Amino acid sequence: MLLSNWVKTILFLIGSAVLTHWIPSSFFRNLDTMVHEFGHAVATLALSGKVMYIELYKDHSGVTYSSMTKSWAVIPVSLAGYMTASLFAWFLFSAYARGKQKLGLQVMTALSALSLVLFVRNSFGVSFLLGFILMTVLALALAPRWLRDFYYLLLAFLCLEESVFGPGSLIVYAFQNRSAGDASNLANHTGIPAIVWAIGFTLFALWCAKQAVQAFLGRKKAAQRSTRSTAMSYRD
Repeated sequence: MLLSNWVKTILFLIGSAVLTHWIPSSFFRNLDTMVHEFGHAVATLALSGKVMYIELYKDHSGVTYSSMTKSWAVIPVSLAGYMTASLFAWFLFSAYARGKQKLGLQVMTALSALSLVLFVRNSFGVSFLLGFILMTVLALALAPRWLRDFYYLLLAFLCLEESVFGPGSLIVYAFQNRSAGDASNLANHTGIPAIVWAIGFTLFALWCAKQAVQAFLGRKKAAQRSTRSTAMSYRD
């Protein structure tokens, strides 16, 4: 059963990557980047550091400029980015499983608004956040349910895909002795090789993805059981 769940997760991720690349989704992929950098910023503030600003870039990358008085704080702050993105993807599917798509969209809007007001300062980042907030508010207020659900699932699948393939790419970069982002930062401050951190990020992302997939498939099974129960009641 455990192996079956992991196989389902891997196939689900591959299918998500294929399907989402058929849809013009480049703009929305920046949501995962925003959540990632927001995680860095919150961790910095929680450890009494100072966040100067965040920049989001068109190629779906981003950077958080911050300062910390405690050198060890670099470690939890560096861990926070990918872990926050992975947990957020799990949250989106968990909310979907409970029929809480509106809540999920409201959380996305709130995080985007906080990032815009408090952290993001470069022109592309500001433009993305303004556009994303506007589209999400319109989806909440005006879109029919089927379109709102499609929009929600598109964002959820993109976040799931990016949350896994993002840290997965760090393994390649570390293996090639290239800069591996947060994994390289952790290597510089701990002495543990970047590839070890990259693998750790990826394993955590896969575990969160497995929980997300199980939540998604669990809702589908519940809906099917409900449909069969209704049909039986009708025949009676």
